[in-house]
This record gives sequence, structure tokens and C-alpha cells, in this order.
Amino acid sequence: MERLAMLLRFQVTNHASLLDEQELSLMGADRHPERAEFPSSAAGEFAVPVAAIYGTNASGKSNVIDSIGWMRTAVLTSFRQWDPSGGVPRRPFALGHGASGRPSSFAVDFLVGGVHHQFGFSVDDERVTEEWLYYYPEGRQRRLYERGADDVVTFGRWLTGRRKLIAELLRPNSLYLSVAAAQGHDQLGEIFRWFRSGLRMATDHDFPQRLDHTVRLCLDGADGRKGRPVLDLLRFADLGVSGLEIQEWDESIREDHQRITKALRDALGDKVRVQEDAEQRVRVEHRTAEGVFPLDLAYESSGTRTWIGLIGPVITTLAAGGVLCVDELDARLHPYLVDALVGMFQSPETNTRGAQLVFSTHEAALLGRNVRTELFRDQVWFTEKDPRTLATRLFPLTEFSVRNSADNLERRYLGGRYGAVPHLDDDLLREVTVAFRHGGGSEAGKAAEEDEGRTSGAA
Repeated sequence: MERLAMLLRFQVTNHASLLDEQELSLMGADRHPERAEFPSSAAGEFAVPVAAIYGTNASGKSNVIDSIGWMRTAVLTSFRQWDPSGGVPRRPFALGHGASGRPSSFAVDFLVGGVHHQFGFSVDDERVTEEWLYYYPEGRQRRLYERGADDVVTFGRWLTGRRKLIAELLRPNSLYLSVAAAQGHDQLGEIFRWFRSGLRMATDHDFPQRLDHTVRLCLDGADGRKGRPVLDLLRFADLGVSGLEIQEWDESIREDHQRITKALRDALGDKVRVQEDAEQRVRVEHRTAEGVFPLDLAYESSGTRTWIGLIGPVITTLAAGGVLCVDELDARLHPYLVDALVGMFQSPETNTRGAQLVFSTHEAALLGRNVRTELFRDQVWFTEKDPRTLATRLFPLTEFSVRNSADNLERRYLGGRYGAVPHLDDDLLREVTVAFRHGGGSEAGKAAEEDEGRTSGAA
């Protein structure tokens, strides 16, 4: 049996809207031969290939995905990139008075080489307050290391290598795992590589990197069959796309971008976020009766750009295994495409390497019966905000009595049976209607026109 690398569960406390401890589990509750299921290290237990997170706008769905990404970033960059005297760039809960003084905690259970591992840490604004790594060969917990608030690291006898030398390089705001990877520690390097290559993110902030990923797959397979999946998925989406034209950027354009970026950071500080260009210039080819015509990616629809940016991570995750976390998968894609993409992970025919997809969405049709891909009750999660604190609660569909084959999950969800739907105040909508009838809308329109006139005049 292949030694898989998979996500089993994730826990987070005090990150963004996630104030109290929340847990997302990818452990299955029911067997379904029509979906890809992969054994965990414990006898009889298995992981599911897909987890979907539903909820209203501003309920915290994106923060669940963001918290996974933040943990990944901390592992990859805390030693090499964080300012040694700059503390920890965390995002504690901001809608209360006490949360900023509490630590933020992150923990993940995952498989590497077919063996169950658990890694976690807690941070405050200044430092790492605790960090731990265990593994479970033959189902028994063994400590690799533990770190306390005093930065003292206690090692288990199963961790070999230059562990004390690495501890001497430890900073208060860097993770021991990050330092160990930078020092080439073989045993901990395997854990680090899971975060780097086995845990992939797809959000609005990383589109250039995802586009580069798709482009690399195209270039690597330009002379053979390796690039075919990229072209096949481009054509599958029925976007009118026949291929991609990839060129190096003109050096003067690249220099202009670097100069503008430097000027912005000099003026606003290093924390300013500047969207980076992709490494190559990408144009999208369209074939018509008169020939092939390329268009700059900027002129394509947002849906086309989204699909192209997802193709690379999707293909790599399915081919190599690992986890792909996508924020708002349905935001710019047709429901048929979302259904098909989820189906590639759900199907045991296309998903043979333990690939997993975790995504947030509003697309309730995925819960219905008129789709090619059926999500089961142990794959559906919801987010709601506590009306008193506005903190997010994450909870699974398995909290409810559900019959997978008999219940129409889409109808029950949209009917409010499981919560996580907006409570719209019709009285407020009637007040808006009354305001329009009495000229309120006209006054707002006049004010907007006056603002536009002043802006045009100033220009």
C-alpha cells in the first residue's frame, strides 16, 4: 500500500473571527465505495477526499481557510523572513477586549509517509509560547520535541540529528521546525516539506503564484504528454480557449514594476502588500474559423482567469497527493465547473494518491441531487457567528440526524434546517422601499452625481 500524506484534522484558537477553539476534521464517519477513501494510520479509520464549508457572508468561512494558510506561512517563513525583533504578525480576534492578550494556537494532525503526526504551536504578539511535534508509529504517541514559553526545547529519544545546535539558533519569534529545515535536518525536513509542498493554498492573494504553477506545467510538458492535462482542462471548461501563449516579460516592464514596488514600500513600509506579476507573460489562445488569436490574460473574464489559476494546483495535488485549500471555490466559476472540479477529488478513478480538497463555498447545489458529484454528511461543515460576540462557530453536518441517500441536503440547508443561512430582516427592506417612494433614492443619486462632478473637475 502506498505511504500517503494527508490531512486528518486541524484546530485553531484566537485567529481572526475564530475566538474559541474550532476543529475541522477530515476523518470519515461512513463508508461510501463511490468516493475516494484512504486509510489513516489507525486501524479501521479513514480520511475523506473533500470537505466543504458553508455559511453566510462574514460568518468566518474564509477565516477557516486563512487560518490553515497562516499556520503554513508561519512554518515556512518564521525563521527566514520574520523580523527578528518584530514579534509575531498574527491576527487575534479583534471584536473584544481580552483576545489580544490571549495566545493564538494552531494544531494539525496529518500523515507523512503513512505515519500519523501531530504538530502545533501557540503564539502571542511577541513570541512563540509553546510548540510541539509528536508522531504515532503503530498507534502509540512518541514525542519528537516540546518547547515551552522559556524557549527550552525538550527532545524525545526518537528525534535524531543536530537537535541541540538547532535549539541554539532559535529566536523567540521563530518556530523550531522552521530553524531545523533551514539547517537541513533530514527528519524534520520531511515534516517541513509537507507544509511546503503537501499543503497548497488558493486564495485571491496568491493568484500570480498559482498562474506560474500552471505555466510551469505547460512548459514542462511542451514536448510531450506531461502538458496534456493542462490543455485538456482548459478545453474541458468550455471557455473557448485552445491553449496558452507563454512569453518572457520585456525587461523594461519588469524593471518598472520593481521600481514602483520599491517606491511604495519606501513610502509605506515593508508591510505593504504589492501584487506581484507572474513570472511570464501569459496570453490565452482562441481558435476561430479564421485562425488562432491570442488575448492578454487581463482581457479574459474573471472566471477564465480563476480556472487557469486553479489548473496547476489541482493537477499537481491529484498527481502527487496532498491537500488543496480553496477559498470561495464557486466565486467566479459556473456551478457545472465547480461540480466537476470537486468530482475529480471525490472520484476513486481520478484520485488515487490521497489528494484532498478543502474549500469554502455558497454553492448549495453541491448538496442537491442534480449534480454529478454527491457530498456526504461527513464532508459538509458550516460556520455561524455568535450574535453576542460575533465569533465564528465551525460545526459539521454530522451533528444533525441525516440520511445521505434519502434526505435532500440542499433543500434542508436552504430551508434553514442546519443553520448557517442569513436571517434577512424584511422590515428593513420595506423601509428602504418606503424611502425610495418618498424620494430618498433620488436624493442619494443626486449626491452621487455631485461627488462625481467634483471628482471630474478636480481631474
